[in-house]
Amino acid sequence: MTSDPRFDPPGPVGPGAGTGGPTTEPAAGERPQADQSGRDDWPTAGAGSAADAGSAADAASDGPEAAPNGGEAAPNGDAAAPDGPEAVALDGDAVDVATLQAKAAKADEYLGLAQRTQADFENYRKRSARDVSAATQRGAIKLAKELLPAVDNLERALEHAPEASDEAEQAFVTGIRHVHSDLIAALQRAGIERYSPEGEPFDPMLHEAVAQQPFDGFEPGTVVEVFQRGYRIGESVVRPARVVVAG
Repeated sequence: MTSDPRFDPPGPVGPGAGTGGPTTEPAAGERPQADQSGRDDWPTAGAGSAADAGSAADAASDGPEAAPNGGEAAPNGDAAAPDGPEAVALDGDAVDVATLQAKAAKADEYLGLAQRTQADFENYRKRSARDVSAATQRGAIKLAKELLPAVDNLERALEHAPEASDEAEQAFVTGIRHVHSDLIAALQRAGIERYSPEGEPFDPMLHEAVAQQPFDGFEPGTVVEVFQRGYRIGESVVRPARVVVAG
C-alpha cells in the first residue's frame, strides 16, 4: 500500500537532509540555507508581522466600519450615534429625546393655562370696575331722586319770596339761598348736573312736554318755556325737564 505524501513526517532539514549526514543548526540571526528546491524552510524574521500590517492597511483603506445599526462609524473610530429619537449624546450624557418632547409639551400646556388665567383675570377686573361704577351711579341717582323735591321747594320759595323789608327778612332769604346752593353743589360732586333746555329742539329722551302751542318767532318742535329743570348723570337721565313746546 502506498503512503499518502501529505501524511508523511517531514524529513530532516539542513544541508544533510536526505543523505544521512549530520545536520547543523543555524546560528542566531543567520539565514538558513535554501535546499535544492530553492525554498527557505525557515521563515524570515518579521515576515508574520509584515503580513499583519499589510492586512491592517488594507482594512483601513476600505473606509470606516459600519455601525451595528447601519450608520457609519465616527472618524475617530468610535461608533456613530444611533439614528432615531431614542437618545442623543449631549456633553457626554445620553439625553432621551422623547422625554424632552414630553417636557416641552407640558411647558406649552402650562403656558396656555397661564395665558387663559391672565385673560380671565383681566376680564374679571374690567367687569368688576364696570359693576362698581354702575352701582355708584345707581346710588347717586337714588339719592338725587330723594333730594330733588326739596331742591324744587327751595327754588319755588326763592322765586316767590317778597322783597325783604328789614335785615331779618333779608338774612332769612339769604339763608335759603345758601341751603339751595349747598344742595346743588352736593349733587354736582356726586356727578349729577342740571340742565335747562330753553330754545333747544325737543328731545323726548331728555324732555317731558307738558304743553304744546304755537308761539310767534319759534319753529315748531322748539322748547319755549321750562317749567322744571332736568337732572342727569353721565348719559343717564335722573329726571327729564318739563317743558312747553312750540306747535
